Amino acid sequence: MLSNLAARDVETLIHPYTNLATFRETGSLVLERGHGVWVYDSDGRPYLEGMAGLWCTALGYSNEELVEAAREQMSRLPFTHLFSGRSHDPAIELAETLKELMPVPTSKIFFTSSGSEANDTQVKLTWYLNNALGRPTKKKIICHRKGYHGVTVATASMTGLPANHADWDLPLPGFLHTGCPHHYRFGEAGETEGAFAARLADELDALIQREGPDTVAAFVAEPILGAGGAIVPPAGYYAGIQAVLERYDVRFIADEVICGFGRLGTWFGAEAMGMRPDSLTFAKALTSGYMPLGGISIDEPLYREMVSQSAKLGTFGHGTTYSGHPVACAVALKTIAIYRRDGIVEGVAAKAPHFQARLSALADHPIVGEARGVGLIGGIEIVACKRTKRQYDPKAGVAARCVAFAQAEGLIVRFLAGDRIAVCPPLVIAPAEIDTLFDRLGRALDRTRAWIAAEGLAPVTPQGA
Repeated sequence: MLSNLAARDVETLIHPYTNLATFRETGSLVLERGHGVWVYDSDGRPYLEGMAGLWCTALGYSNEELVEAAREQMSRLPFTHLFSGRSHDPAIELAETLKELMPVPTSKIFFTSSGSEANDTQVKLTWYLNNALGRPTKKKIICHRKGYHGVTVATASMTGLPANHADWDLPLPGFLHTGCPHHYRFGEAGETEGAFAARLADELDALIQREGPDTVAAFVAEPILGAGGAIVPPAGYYAGIQAVLERYDVRFIADEVICGFGRLGTWFGAEAMGMRPDSLTFAKALTSGYMPLGGISIDEPLYREMVSQSAKLGTFGHGTTYSGHPVACAVALKTIAIYRRDGIVEGVAAKAPHFQARLSALADHPIVGEARGVGLIGGIEIVACKRTKRQYDPKAGVAARCVAFAQAEGLIVRFLAGDRIAVCPPLVIAPAEIDTLFDRLGRALDRTRAWIAAEGLAPVTPQGA
């Protein structure tokens, strides 16, 4: 029996990334308040928010400094825009601050309201750049299979997940996908991580040659693949990829929407993963999720062509109403100030060994095949047979069941395709809370194992399991 709020929710809202059929029976978890790493439902029950909301609430909930930053800006200048040369202090100061933080040479910052908008802008600017350079055929965008870059028509085409393409008439022509850098799932028998990384670099090279280097414009990649499964590429992977991209003059874009602003123990994931991109996409933790804000870095060669094209065409024909919203920019400035003052990024690096040790220990659980991460992010994969890595039928919803058991234990985590479970808590999580998180996740796995036995679930291919 659904509560009054949950019943009203079912009748009024469409929920993203939700099975809308089963949702009518299960209803929603209605949250009413939060503090630190804890959120509370409409019955007052606490949950440790093990996903930082949606990979974003880095400073936890109810941070009074962020609330006050928003209140003060709303009382002073609640809205203006950046169209036609207008501007405001928070956008200017935030752009200056971000230029200082960027791990790549940056001339300007362009603001959006989300990571999807930011990656969509990356595509448009890549096409715009190559038109300006007289390369009208150099337009194809390559991304990872199992990568995630958004849900607009263009960014859903970039995303390499079947659910984002099926019955959406996607991907659009000109969007290509190369091998997923997940050694556990896609490495060949006996293949080392180094050899796997080299093979994927060769596959990317072959893809570019097959398509024609004069048609391939950009490669877009997350430092760690987030919604595709919290997947960690092998050491040295991006060095090999970078060499291929440089060989064919292909623009390299790092999607830092999840990894940016401290998640991996560095300001940006590119630094932790050895990436040297031409541009970065960012969002989420920029405001600790308190306000919608995203953006991209603009390198000087791109900026010069943007200026040239504006002179030729009479305007720079791109932008959205809320790009650089003053309240969002004010909250972002305060968020970065707290990161710096409180040593949040350094704190992640200090807590990461404990977090990763507790995560890695889950690999010993009878139904866990892999448990791996970097910094304060990680993923585990549930398997039917640890030796063969065989999985359960996706229709059984094993990872979804585990997440439901975790919720019953007072922990919020997220299930992803391939029976993967992601863990991504607020960066301010304390060591004792890390232990609470993994204690509860361990109990959820135990309950899942018991449920599997009770249901008599078998691997997709039982032989040898």
